[in-house]
Amino acid sequence: MTTFPITIQFLSLPHGAGLPLPAYATDGAAGMDVVAAEAVTLAPGARGAVATGFAIAIPTGFEVQVRPRSGLALKHGVTCLNTPGTIDSDYRGEVKVILINHGQEPFEIARGDRIAQLVPAPVQRGVLETVDRLADTVRGIGGFGSTGR
Repeated sequence: MTTFPITIQFLSLPHGAGLPLPAYATDGAAGMDVVAAEAVTLAPGARGAVATGFAIAIPTGFEVQVRPRSGLALKHGVTCLNTPGTIDSDYRGEVKVILINHGQEPFEIARGDRIAQLVPAPVQRGVLETVDRLADTVRGIGGFGSTGR
């Protein structure tokens, strides 16, 4: 399957001046690295919405997912909450990244540090149909952990 890039409009906000645009680090990268537009310290267990200094306009039929950076998670215990976060195509406010520090030490974020990655994705909308009964399956109503260890 061949995919084609979509055009996402990018607006730098005043506090984002001088920061790099989100960008792919390698030709094979799935996500564009995004940097912080502010300095923040996350205490152990603390969370916060970190400013990026930009807003975007995503084409209808797409979203942009906000995902953690694996290096921050492994080395420092810092990850994104609500992962993957969704930026809807009709949102025009500043993109912020919700980070949490699961580590044992305070985590310093400097302006310009890479804090997350953005992954554009198509959106499949659903239509709900009210029914009186659902079709039976082998699993049935088995919930969390019901299919094995």
